[in-house]
Amino acid sequence: MEDDKKKVININILKVVNLLRQDKVKIVIYVGIAAVIGLVVAFTTPKKYESTVVLAPEESGAGFSGSISSLASMVGMNMKIGQTGDALYPEIYPDLVSSTDFIVGLFPVKVTTKKHDISCDYYTYLTKHNKPALTDYPFIGLKKFIESFGSKDKREGSVKRFKTPLWLTKDEDAIAKTILHNIKCLVDKKTNVITITVTDQDPLVAALMADSVKSHLQVAITDYRTKKARVDLDYMQKLFDDARRQYDKARQVYASYADANQDVLLQSYKMKEEDLENDMQLKYNIYQQVVEQLQLANAKVQERTPAFTVIQSATVPLKHSSRSKLATLITWMFLAFVLRTGFVLWKNRKVFIM
Repeated sequence: MEDDKKKVININILKVVNLLRQDKVKIVIYVGIAAVIGLVVAFTTPKKYESTVVLAPEESGAGFSGSISSLASMVGMNMKIGQTGDALYPEIYPDLVSSTDFIVGLFPVKVTTKKHDISCDYYTYLTKHNKPALTDYPFIGLKKFIESFGSKDKREGSVKRFKTPLWLTKDEDAIAKTILHNIKCLVDKKTNVITITVTDQDPLVAALMADSVKSHLQVAITDYRTKKARVDLDYMQKLFDDARRQYDKARQVYASYADANQDVLLQSYKMKEEDLENDMQLKYNIYQQVVEQLQLANAKVQERTPAFTVIQSATVPLKHSSRSKLATLITWMFLAFVLRTGFVLWKNRKVFIM
């Protein structure tokens, strides 16, 4: 059998070098133009600052649960209030932070710039005081051009801002996407440590929003985990109020009847007085049981309330996190060099490929 012939591509390096030498003037021109563009982009792109918060949620301790169970046993009760599975586990915290409800909740947060010349809500800050990069202007112009042919949102200016995330206007949706891009939430699967990073053009705003996102996340987690217990507490509070009213009423009826018939010796009056006393005692026993239930419901809310240990608080960053001007310049020059040399070599590939 004949050996299969393999096609071997040989490249003449000397011819490649000669081609690049012949085109060196245009390569220099391309790189020079790219350098100018790179400098313009580097000096017109707003700096970005990052502020990071690290916190660890503490799970409810078994000791506290045991003390509540012991308290329930002492009063002869079976403590089952709020014993439901927890569906909000740490792995889905990033999904919670990126949800529309959470993002819209950040619209009214008050922010102040580092120079203290701007103080407004976060929505207004991003709408009026957030500077777009030079490279964003073509996309902004294209977007406005396309939107000019579409129907105008009739709700613009007619619906109170921040009212509901159910139906956002185009501007609100755009700001929500900007906020979503500025916020990062990561959870370590091994330790459940939560890392929140907020990026902004102003260092103080970045720090304020990082702290605000942390607070909003804590509230959201606490509200979820204590929701069932708080519902039970509200129900027990209503029972307590009703039992208290009935006991007070029965006590007043008994006291009034007993005072009015102190000197009466008829058996029928005494029997009625005993009935009223028994009814008062029954209402009192019910009242006491409800009081115990109310105390346990309060304890359950406390047990279900998660605690958070802040490992790293939000701080105002001293240095920007965006790419340096030199790196931007080198990137543009390198891209120009690669594009020009690639075009020359592809156009004259038959010269050096054998």
